[in-house]
Amino acid sequence: MPTKVETDSVTGTETTGHEWDGIKELNSPLPRWWIIVLWITIIWAGVYYVLYPTLPGWDGLWQYTARKDLSERLDAVRAGRAAWTDKLAVAPLEEIEADPDLLEFAIAGGRAAFADNCAPCHGTGGAGGPGYPNLLDDAWLWGGTLDAISATIEHGVRWPQDDDTRISAMPRFGVDELLTSAQINDAAEYVLSFSGSATDQAAAGRGREIFAENCAACHGESGGGNREFGAPRLNDAIWFYGGDKATIVQTIAKSRNGVMPAWGGRLDAVTIKQLAVYVHSLGGGE
Repeated sequence: MPTKVETDSVTGTETTGHEWDGIKELNSPLPRWWIIVLWITIIWAGVYYVLYPTLPGWDGLWQYTARKDLSERLDAVRAGRAAWTDKLAVAPLEEIEADPDLLEFAIAGGRAAFADNCAPCHGTGGAGGPGYPNLLDDAWLWGGTLDAISATIEHGVRWPQDDDTRISAMPRFGVDELLTSAQINDAAEYVLSFSGSATDQAAAGRGREIFAENCAACHGESGGGNREFGAPRLNDAIWFYGGDKATIVQTIAKSRNGVMPAWGGRLDAVTIKQLAVYVHSLGGGE
């Protein structure tokens, strides 16, 4: 049914034909200022569309994008660092530490790379935590020389995508029923005896033979550890997951298989060198 258009008797303006509860809608024109603003925004949008990037592959007449600006800034930074990074690329690790200026540059770069990639696990200062090695002391699972640290960073630990990753596998003596709960308890007491922390000397005495038959091949007869296997020392006060008896029992029963990424597939060779030098400089390097 067609709407009925009328002229309002008061204003002389035609109505739209819409009516609600006796109230009729006037067909008033939009305010002139509103029309002007609308056209300004339309024109501005058109200018913006031409000058700035608005479509994939179109950088605009001004040829400006934030991504391009960032890329140019990064290229400038790389160019400024090229003299140093080129030296790092060819310098053996020992020569880097022997050159004070190159060492300073390597440590600065290593500190930044450490904060970006390593700090979430090892802590901002390298102090580590339960399950994450402390890099400030001299207790190294795989060795604390520059070359050993570099190899660990590059290939990781138990990282399946790297054929040269560090591999160590402690048996799950409890889960796989290689030892009984009583034997695991005795072995834990014997392990505690290395650092003078055993509370049950009889159990520790029984644990000596259990340790010799099952653990000494990797950890050594006196608990000195073996870096070839990544087996930690047990005769000091430094504990990877915790030195209380309950934690040691759990480690023997269920084993530990922590993983560290192989950074060789993620970071360039220069950055890995910088990281190795930085970690070595923290105080625990050999």
